[in-house]
Amino acid sequence: MLPILGRSPASRVAHAGTALDPQELLARATRAAQLLPPGSRVAFDGGNALTRLIHFLGADLAGCATLFLEPAWTDGDRAAVLADARPDLVLSLDESPGHAADGGERTVRATYRHQQAVHPTTEPSERTVRATCPMPAGSELTHFYLPTTSGSSGSPKVLIRSRRSWLRSFAALGLPLAARDRVLVPGPLSSSLFLFGVLHALHSGAEVELLDKWSAADAADASRRATTVHLVPAMLSALVSTLEHDPVLRAECSLRTVVCGGAKVDEALEERLAKVLPGCALVEYYGSAEHSLIAVRRGGPLRPVVDVEVRDPVDGVGELWVRSELVFDGYLRGGEIVPAATEDGWSTVGDRAALHSDGSLDVLGRAGSAINTGARIVGAEEVESVLRGAEGVLDVLVCATPHPRFGELVTAVVEIDPVAPPSLRELRARVRRALDPAKRPRRWLAVRDLPRTASGKPARAVIAERLRAGTLRTEAL
Repeated sequence: MLPILGRSPASRVAHAGTALDPQELLARATRAAQLLPPGSRVAFDGGNALTRLIHFLGADLAGCATLFLEPAWTDGDRAAVLADARPDLVLSLDESPGHAADGGERTVRATYRHQQAVHPTTEPSERTVRATCPMPAGSELTHFYLPTTSGSSGSPKVLIRSRRSWLRSFAALGLPLAARDRVLVPGPLSSSLFLFGVLHALHSGAEVELLDKWSAADAADASRRATTVHLVPAMLSALVSTLEHDPVLRAECSLRTVVCGGAKVDEALEERLAKVLPGCALVEYYGSAEHSLIAVRRGGPLRPVVDVEVRDPVDGVGELWVRSELVFDGYLRGGEIVPAATEDGWSTVGDRAALHSDGSLDVLGRAGSAINTGARIVGAEEVESVLRGAEGVLDVLVCATPHPRFGELVTAVVEIDPVAPPSLRELRARVRRALDPAKRPRRWLAVRDLPRTASGKPARAVIAERLRAGTLRTEAL
């Protein structure tokens, strides 16, 4: 049995034209587990999507907690993450001659980080790791995963997760899958959003297809075989655009369900999806790295799946607090677990929200992304959701730029579709119809590609810094 699945594998995993049956997946995960000291913290670097999944399952089998290093991190972010996580072992999963990346018994060159309190400044030493170890399944309380926050608004933080928090999140999503389903996961497993999609599918007994990196064309091709796909809104917009422009791919698409997280799906994008794939259901969820799932939407409004409160509301909008058994166990700082700050089990990550009398929830984003313009506070995510579904807009990030009179200007940085770019006149008309005057962007910038986090979300802090430094490459809109 694989502990984080709560079962033995029962379905295939496909990647790059090959597929592993359940028995081979379990065998490779078992061999990967034999490389690891039981109960340790391990960090995996490099490797393709299948290699990462095998070693993640192997680490869980060995009772280890896994950290995936993200290739897109800066040297500073990488160093900060390693300093906080203090893994016992850092393994490179990149293939080298004679080393099959299948989790087999092999010699691995690894960086071993001593955690002895008496030598806190000891330099990491190189050693050869060849471990054949018992593989304790542990319990649901075992720490199995060290996710990192996305870094969209600053340097990533390292969290620590129990198996229970994810096993119960699978049920909270409420997405029924069967053996006949094939789930496409087209993003990196260093993002907890995509890792969750893979593990949920395997837990449900559905087949999985992995892509090493996001490509709308590759995802559209894989959607000929897949019945379900996990995406963020920017990916959904690009996939819909690809299908809109290719009637053959559209006719052959087998998708019946789109699962979307990371940001709100605009109504116009949802309508485009319904038009290009009639009958395809959209399941949208809201959560955070700290809280896992908080609310899910299927056809109607967003509804909480855990206890929520909106505190100190002004005009109906306040700070969202959550009480749940799906939450994380704390942050890692200098290798030590710092428990999450709670009030009688309630905690917050600073999201602003409105809770309505019918029990539905509107999430308006973090207070840190708010823009103070002309003595009005504007939520960046609200403006982004209006623009994200527009024709020709692949994604958008709204941020502040300084202004001597208004304090800050609402600035829209739009990632445009190079085939059919949007009209600035149409975008302005769109925000006039949907937003109060204070919330409408006053500055418009176009880019070919927005800098992104591992989960595919726009890297808010990176874009803001490039705007301040004048290094963001823009073009006329």
